[in-house]
Amino acid sequence: METREQYRSFYYETAGALPEVVLDPRRTALLIVDMQNEFVLRDFGEALEFKANGEWERWIPFHDRLDDIVIPNNVKLLKFFRDHEMAVTFGRIACLREDGEDRSPVQKSEGWNNMLMPVNGFAAQMIDELAPLENEIIVNKTTDSVTTGTNYLTLLRFMGIETVVVTGIVTDQCVASTVRGLADDGFKVICVEDCCAAGSMELHNAELKIMNSIYCEVMSADETIDTIKKYL
Repeated sequence: METREQYRSFYYETAGALPEVVLDPRRTALLIVDMQNEFVLRDFGEALEFKANGEWERWIPFHDRLDDIVIPNNVKLLKFFRDHEMAVTFGRIACLREDGEDRSPVQKSEGWNNMLMPVNGFAAQMIDELAPLENEIIVNKTTDSVTTGTNYLTLLRFMGIETVVVTGIVTDQCVASTVRGLADDGFKVICVEDCCAAGSMELHNAELKIMNSIYCEVMSADETIDTIKKYL
């Protein structure tokens, strides 16, 4: 597919045609990562910090991509999974204690990863457009990867899942670490390019190129839907 070729890396330059993506829709789950109020809204959370620190201008392209591309494509993909009664799951950064003492050391450290987001707070909730429905699984994490320090892998196995379609933010951190964790644990992974975003397109494209064909298959939302439709 076009997107897989676009992100073909050095390691696969001479590999010939990439193999067809084969999956069983009944054993395929959607995982939306960290599309939370804290990170996505323009008038709340990190956006207000960027504005207060005088660095909002450099974050506008990130938010434009979220609003114009990432959110609409996540909504489309989520609707497709729900319409076909396929498994929907969410991973989000959320601590169980108000003081955040249950957070991993990296989320207690100073800098970019220092996040205090209690599980019941507004900041931790998924954005309204992607709000979970009853019977959809939400996994809380205090790490980057949805697979580290959680029961997510166990839940997937209990449900008989073999393939996970991953979307969310940011591509080169929580999305990438989740993709690798899933792949290392034996799951087939599709990472949906136009359902993800990073701080810059340079980081986004570089991370997808690194992961493609090794840890996941990088596809667009439309390509992912078309692939699943072939096996319905």
